[in-house]
Amino acid sequence: MKLHGYFRSSAAYRVRIALNLKGLSAEHLPHHLRKGEQSAPRYLALNPQGLVPTLEDDSGAVLTQSLAIVEWLDETHPAPPLLPMDALERAKARAFALAIACDIHPVQNLKVLARLRQLGLPEEQVTEWAAWANREGLAACEKLIANEPGPFCFGEVPTIADVCLVPQLANARRFGVDVSAFPRLLAAEAAARAMPAFADAAPDRQPDAE
Repeated sequence: MKLHGYFRSSAAYRVRIALNLKGLSAEHLPHHLRKGEQSAPRYLALNPQGLVPTLEDDSGAVLTQSLAIVEWLDETHPAPPLLPMDALERAKARAFALAIACDIHPVQNLKVLARLRQLGLPEEQVTEWAAWANREGLAACEKLIANEPGPFCFGEVPTIADVCLVPQLANARRFGVDVSAFPRLLAAEAAARAMPAFADAAPDRQPDAE
């Protein structure tokens, strides 16, 4: 398999974690987002959105969107499962993951921040926008799992929720958010980061890390 990504992309980070949890290897092909390499014609032919990650499987099939890739990995390599067996818990884990991937991550992502700069906002306000998006979204996520058993987001093993949480907390810190306000999220993150699958997927451990 080939994984097109960028070391700092939280969406690509999710897929790296999932691959590691499944014990799968992939050739990592970096595209420097700040240099616009994701807009190169050759890459756009692969992923018309010009986003990372993109996964090419061994047959040459192309998959985009991190959660679609994670669920495909879970369906094609079921052990260990990344979604709870119970239908209600499975829906809760998906909802938590989507709260991050659909409601927090996109509005603080590079593309949106670049547009804010184009509209003339000073850098301080652009950074505060990103910090606000993280604070508001993570506060809701804290409540979503407040009564769920640990040590992970939904019990004794990591799920798709943890796969999304760990990269988003990294983003929040990068934008100066005081994450100490989210003790339940931090407890789940600590349990996850103690696992090599999460630790080895961290941005600073990637070959294209700056």
